[in-house]
Amino acid sequence: MEQLQQQIVEHHLLAAAQKVEDQLDNEMHQLQKLEEDDMESLRQQRLQQMKKAALKKKEWLSKGHGEYNEIATEKEFFAEMKGEERMICHFYRENWPCKVMDKHMQILAKQHVETKFIKIHAEKSPFLTERLKVFMLPTLACVKKEKTVDYVVGFDELGGSDDFSTHTLAGRLSLHGLITYDGTEDYGEANPNQAKIKGVQRSVRHGGERGAASDDEDSDFE
Repeated sequence: MEQLQQQIVEHHLLAAAQKVEDQLDNEMHQLQKLEEDDMESLRQQRLQQMKKAALKKKEWLSKGHGEYNEIATEKEFFAEMKGEERMICHFYRENWPCKVMDKHMQILAKQHVETKFIKIHAEKSPFLTERLKVFMLPTLACVKKEKTVDYVVGFDELGGSDDFSTHTLAGRLSLHGLITYDGTEDYGEANPNQAKIKGVQRSVRHGGERGAASDDEDSDFE
């Protein structure tokens, strides 16, 4: 009898132990499944983001992003600007400072397809130069959603000489979100200052007598 009771007790103990083990195994399985589901969810989200980014890039390229093109007329300027979230226009003439700016704009156009880069001869665009008060060349007019929000006039904000780096110009343009820039981009040159781009400072007013426009201001082109 005692032996039977001992066997029953042992059986119940083993059954209880097995039940606890099964519960632990089930909990571990649920945790593992939850982690796998989370990872799969994150993976799917990442794939969707990549697809969306690829489609956006394809759209930008179809609209002339990734290139630095010259436009011949003021009418073309408005056509290029229409519907663009970000556009930078170089007002130039045939001189050395404008050729220096061209070199950097070519590099940036290829790297920053999120923004359209164009150029127009200042003497062939009297309406625009007067409307935008372009008084010194080179001048970069920075346009967001068909409104001028910033200007880069000459080289004063870029170190005051023609040997500024593409990183310096990129950092300056990023102040108002004209390009996406974090200082790690490869422009085929060393970044002169990874933490703080030399000669690039945020200011209330840019380009002499003109200030940066807010999104609430009227368009310069109306």
